[in-house]
Amino acid sequence: MLTFEDDFVTPAPQPRVLAATPETIRDVESQAMANGFRRVRAEDKRVINAQSDVNQLVPFKYKWAWDKYLSACANHWMPQEINMQRDIELWKNPQGLTEDERLIVKRNLGFFVTADSLAANNIVLGTYRHITAPECRQYLLRQAFEEAIHTHAYQYIVESLGLNEAEIFNAYHEIKSIRDKDEFLIPFIEVLTDPAFKTGTMDADQKLLKSLIVFSCIMEGLFFYVGFVQILAMGRQNKMTGASEQYQYILRDESMHCNFGIDLVNTVKMENPHLWTPEFREEIRVLMKKGVDLEYAYAEDTMPRGVLGLNAPMFKEYLRFIANRRCQQIGIDPLFDKADNPFPWMAEMIDLKKEKNFFETRVIEYQTGGALSWD
Repeated sequence: MLTFEDDFVTPAPQPRVLAATPETIRDVESQAMANGFRRVRAEDKRVINAQSDVNQLVPFKYKWAWDKYLSACANHWMPQEINMQRDIELWKNPQGLTEDERLIVKRNLGFFVTADSLAANNIVLGTYRHITAPECRQYLLRQAFEEAIHTHAYQYIVESLGLNEAEIFNAYHEIKSIRDKDEFLIPFIEVLTDPAFKTGTMDADQKLLKSLIVFSCIMEGLFFYVGFVQILAMGRQNKMTGASEQYQYILRDESMHCNFGIDLVNTVKMENPHLWTPEFREEIRVLMKKGVDLEYAYAEDTMPRGVLGLNAPMFKEYLRFIANRRCQQIGIDPLFDKADNPFPWMAEMIDLKKEKNFFETRVIEYQTGGALSWD
C-alpha cells in the first residue's frame, strides 16, 4: 500500500515558467492560434450560430444585455420580505372578500404557480444552449433565477393563506382556461429542449426565433397581464396588499424579461435578415391573435361578473392594445384598429423602486456582502 513514507515515489516534473516578455506573449498567442484557438473579438460574436468561444464574456458586443443583467441584480427581492399578515386576516374573514374576489386570487395562483416553472424550463433546458452570445447568456441565467423567485412567491402566498395546495398546483391540468394557455406554449418548449434540435439551418433558426417571440411577446408579454391587472387592482383597493406587493415586483421583473426577449429577437433579425420572411411574419401574426383569444378566454373564466371595477370586456380592449404594442416592437404591423389602454395606471406599477414598497407597509432593506452573517 502506498504511504507518505514510500521513498520510491518520483516527484512530478515541474513546468518551466517563462518570463512574461513581449516575445513569450506572442509565442503563446501563436501557439494558441496554431491549436485552433483565437482570442475573442467583439465582431466575431453573434446571438445564434457564433463560432467564437461562448465562455468568454468580454469584450462586450451586446452591452444592452449586460446592462439588463446589472439592472436585474439591482432589483433583487425575496418573497418572505413581504408581510402577509393583513392578507391572512382578510382571507380568513368570511366577510373579507367576495366569492368573485376569492376566485380571482385562486385562478391567478393556479396559472402563475406553474407558468414561471414553464418559463424557467424553457430557459434552462432550451433557449440557453442555443444562444451563443455570453452577455445574453448571463442575463438568461439571472432570468431563470427570477422565475424561481416568482414560483417561490406564489408558493409563499398559497402557504400563507392556507389554500389547498393540490387544487392550486394542479389547476394547469384541471382548469380549461389555464390548461389551454399552457398547451399553446408547450410545443415551443419541446422544440428547443429536444436533444436532437440544432440551429444552423433556415428551418431550425426560424423555429428558435419563433420560440423566442412566443415566450417574450406572448407568454411574458401578454399571458401574464390579465392576472397582473386583477391582483394589482385589489391592492389599489387596499385588499390583499401583501400579495399585490409581490405581484408588483414580479410585474417589474417580467417587464424586463419581455424587453430583453424583444431585444434578443430584434438582434437575431438584424444578424439574420433572411429569417424574417413574409410567410414567417404571417405565422407570428396568427400566433399573436391566438394568444389574445386564449388570454381573453382566461379573463372571462376568472371574471364571470364585474368585480373590482373591472369586467371581462375591458380586457378585450387591453389585450388588443398590448398585442399591437408587441407586434410593433418586433417590426410587425398592428393587428387591431384603434385599441386603447383602459388601465393607464399599470404603467406606474412597472416603475416601482425597490427601496420602498408601493403600499407603504415597510421599507425594504437588503443585506450587502459586508453585512452578511456566516454563523
